[in-house]
Amino acid sequence: MPGIHRWLDRVKEGATALGERRAQAQARRDAEYGENAEEERAAEARRARPRTPDPAVAVPWSIRVAAEAGWRFLVLAATLWVLMRVIGAVRLVVLAFVVALLVTALLQPTVARLHRSGLSQGLATAVTAICGFLVLGLVGWFVVWQVLDNLDTLSGRLQEGIEELKQWLLDSPFHVTEQQINDVAKNLSDAIGTSTSEITSTGLQGVTVLVEILTGMLLAMFSTLFLLYDGKRIWQWTLKLVPAVARPGVAGAGPRAWRTLTAYVRGTMIVALIDALFIGVGIYLLGVPLAVPIGVVIFLASFVPLVGAVVSGALAVVVALVTQGVFTALMALLVVLAVQQIEGHILQPFILGRAVRVHPLAVVLAVATGGLVAGIGGAVVAVPLVAVANTVIGHLRAYAGNEGDEPPAEEGAQPGTRAAPETGSAPPADPGPTAPVADGPA
Repeated sequence: MPGIHRWLDRVKEGATALGERRAQAQARRDAEYGENAEEERAAEARRARPRTPDPAVAVPWSIRVAAEAGWRFLVLAATLWVLMRVIGAVRLVVLAFVVALLVTALLQPTVARLHRSGLSQGLATAVTAICGFLVLGLVGWFVVWQVLDNLDTLSGRLQEGIEELKQWLLDSPFHVTEQQINDVAKNLSDAIGTSTSEITSTGLQGVTVLVEILTGMLLAMFSTLFLLYDGKRIWQWTLKLVPAVARPGVAGAGPRAWRTLTAYVRGTMIVALIDALFIGVGIYLLGVPLAVPIGVVIFLASFVPLVGAVVSGALAVVVALVTQGVFTALMALLVVLAVQQIEGHILQPFILGRAVRVHPLAVVLAVATGGLVAGIGGAVVAVPLVAVANTVIGHLRAYAGNEGDEPPAEEGAQPGTRAAPETGSAPPADPGPTAPVADGPA
């Protein structure tokens, strides 16, 4: 019995100790929960406190959009300004290369035809280039020969025209006296005599311009030779400078841009030839001297859209007025206007067609901008550059809109031109271009 009582006492003591430990643990848990509750109440109080609004949220949405567009526009404007400064510094090289592209677009089909007939690429290029440059040289020689051959006749008729103008002023109701006409002539002579130094400096500037023109012609000739012979490899090397992500779109835009440029050069040459032929024959039948050189000038000036035809036609009318009188000048004006109307309403739409889709306002602005930036050369190359840029931008926009699908095929695409790969497909191991060109270096 005493043993049992001792065992029961020990059990009671153990139960009492366990109860005390449980009470201590519960007290610790209650203390920790109280601290957590205090922290949660403090956090809720902080969250319930009014927050300071974000400044970007306070700005109206329209102003934020305008700011986003504004700084991007400033970046683009700065990039364009730097690009124009660089082009202005090397304007001669840029113009020579663009002229080489235009000549290459004109001669490349002949090179391709000769190459398909069995000639090597180098021989076909040499034959085409020699024949082309020979034709240009013969045309230039013929113009100079015609001008020198008719110079005496033109000078005599110019003197007669001045005398007729003087007599008309004397007989006109403006009451102009012969003394007033002589005073005007004397003042012009004195002005020319006092401006000898300016004329001399102008002559020196003319020599500088002549040297620049000859240098540009040589650069254009060499560039044309290399583009005709090795144009595809030059285009492939250029594509490697484009980021790999954008390379498929650019590779697809290249052939389209080249076809647009080729169509523009061919169409413009045909239209210019028709203008020169009809206006030249018209003023020749009217008895106007220098009809052939004026026709050549009209042909060359017609490569400047809209403006060139007006200026060259005005030259024909002025020559007719000075040498043949008012009636012949009016008839020459009718001939020029008729040919220009035929050009604008028949030749341009049917010959150029849909290959070069540029609005007339864009043509005028491009010609004016090109003339201000780079003179006559800039006016000549402005419109084909705008046409090519329009084609490239349209293709890249369509390519981006069909991302993940096969890019839209252009109507009239050359056989063998492979479409650009899908955006989601894996890039090829060789990063070089995969869009071959049927005819042309690009």
